[in-house]
Amino acid sequence: MLKYNYDLKYLDIVNPILENKEFNKLNNIEHHGITRLDHSIRVSYYSYKISKVLKLDYREVARAGLLHDFFLSDEERTLKERFISVFTHPRIAVRKAGSLFELSDKEKNIIESHMFPLYTALPKYAESWLVSCTDKVVGSYEFLMKFGYKVSYIMNIYLIFLFNVIK
Repeated sequence: MLKYNYDLKYLDIVNPILENKEFNKLNNIEHHGITRLDHSIRVSYYSYKISKVLKLDYREVARAGLLHDFFLSDEERTLKERFISVFTHPRIAVRKAGSLFELSDKEKNIIESHMFPLYTALPKYAESWLVSCTDKVVGSYEFLMKFGYKVSYIMNIYLIFLFNVIK
């Protein structure tokens, strides 16, 4: 269970973002079976905790991790629009976050490069790599929690097929 709301140092860093009305619209957008806000908090908080252990810039990691998916989208998007957003949302998120919050160059790079290698922005900092990797782990976990039973079902059918072919 994520207990970010008990971590006063983390909250001190991210509260200006969490209290922003525009940012809180992410709570109305589904993302990997949860809200985009919850996903962003997970990525931010796990990245923050890891960056403290690694003695990286945990303040910028917490902020940029929270803002990495800060783009608003229509829930009724087509599959094609959802696919295209995979490749375009990092730049949109940097622009959106920069319009409401003052961002350092490192924070901009963390946000813009979080989809590397699917998006062409190269992570320039250890913090950028950390948030990118954390996002992939968290996203994979969320995806499997949402669709895991389907993946398991497909794998079972495949294994039954494979065992019958091998006989």
